[in-house]
Amino acid sequence: MAKVAVVFHSGYGHTLRMAQSVADGAGAEMVAIDADGNVSDAGWATLHAADAIIMGSPTYMGSVSWQFKKFADASSKPWFSQAWKDKVFAGFTNSATMNGDKHSTLHYLFTLAMQQGGIWAGTALMPANNKAAQRNDVNYVGSFAGAMAQSPSDSSAAEMLSGDLETARLLGLRVAEVAAKFSR
Repeated sequence: MAKVAVVFHSGYGHTLRMAQSVADGAGAEMVAIDADGNVSDAGWATLHAADAIIMGSPTYMGSVSWQFKKFADASSKPWFSQAWKDKVFAGFTNSATMNGDKHSTLHYLFTLAMQQGGIWAGTALMPANNKAAQRNDVNYVGSFAGAMAQSPSDSSAAEMLSGDLETARLLGLRVAEVAAKFSR
């Protein structure tokens, strides 16, 4: 079985709920980026030991949070030695609006993974895009690049829709399955 790590920053708890769902699907260990943009030494060790790294950030102003960006900049140390080369990567994000420029955040995460020499795994989930689709369906937001969730700006993390959280869980499951194929 592949070792999977979920590294994430959460500002208001919504991305934390997604991270928990992703980790549940992947059987992964969670590595939180704190409010100051730092990861503990134990967190860095978890990332180095992982076969796959799933990254998550809220989408703020069309990109990752500054705390996630600080983590990304700090990952230049493993980049320099190519320590994360050939790991499987994936990503997830949440924003208040249906679009919210979440794709920009996923592109940022994808670019970071490519700079690290990683192998990207998308959702492989069909979108819920027919007339019978309901807002709580899996992949209702319709992303192949990574898991996306939408939480109204006045909603609590506890009010997140189960379809978005299931989309996140299925992303985690897919990454664990893909990483297992590479770690044989």
